[in-house]
Amino acid sequence: MIDIHTHILPGIDDGAADIYDALEMVRMSADCGVTAIVATPHCNLPDMYDNYFDREYIRVFQTTAESVRKAGIDIKICPGMEAFGTYNLPELIVDGKIMPLNQSRYILLEFSFDENPDFAFDLLRRIKEVGAKPVIAHAERYEFIQDNPQIAYLWRKKGYVVQVNKGSFMGRFGKEARRAAYRMLSHNLISVIASDAHGPERRTPYMLDAYERLVSERNQKYIDVLFKHNPLRICANKPLLKLEPIPFSRYEL
Repeated sequence: MIDIHTHILPGIDDGAADIYDALEMVRMSADCGVTAIVATPHCNLPDMYDNYFDREYIRVFQTTAESVRKAGIDIKICPGMEAFGTYNLPELIVDGKIMPLNQSRYILLEFSFDENPDFAFDLLRRIKEVGAKPVIAHAERYEFIQDNPQIAYLWRKKGYVVQVNKGSFMGRFGKEARRAAYRMLSHNLISVIASDAHGPERRTPYMLDAYERLVSERNQKYIDVLFKHNPLRICANKPLLKLEPIPFSRYEL
């Protein structure tokens, strides 16, 4: 497995508090079969995390990767960021302020949970216009997706990448997020599943429980696309494997 959404860089955001937390999180990932992790601290989050790609990011990333190597943990640490969706995000991408997932063209971005869907559509369009490939973080947690999952179908038809948190399938973000995650799974609307890990005890990077649950409920080849093949393709800057998205009927909405 490859985990493209984690908050393992210490002291940058609300993820790992220090290098000890980071190493424990990385060990947990390796122990459950994860071979590569993309470190994606929050960035461009107004009044909270104004992190951007700069010398401080490079220092913390290199220090963490070197600590993992010295600890003998057999896992690859890749660079990235989780960018908050502000109007000027396309300009920040062009200016090199946002680190893509493993230096690819794939940009992990999040919205406010109560975001206006029209703003989300407009921003995604403009991000694509500057040559980036939007990866929409934890899509199942947005209120407008929970209310109208057909929006996720429209996103997929436009070629956007939809990421869902593994914890949502376990009910860790509430019943509405769990319901939305399973509805999107049943309609081939999920491109990739990741941990969105924030610590070694709460919202951990342990992926195996969700993987085993979904394999027991769905076709393993399909689940492997979401946990293994598509994350690998994102990190390699390659087109994703796709299943034809299925629209919701008016009786399902």
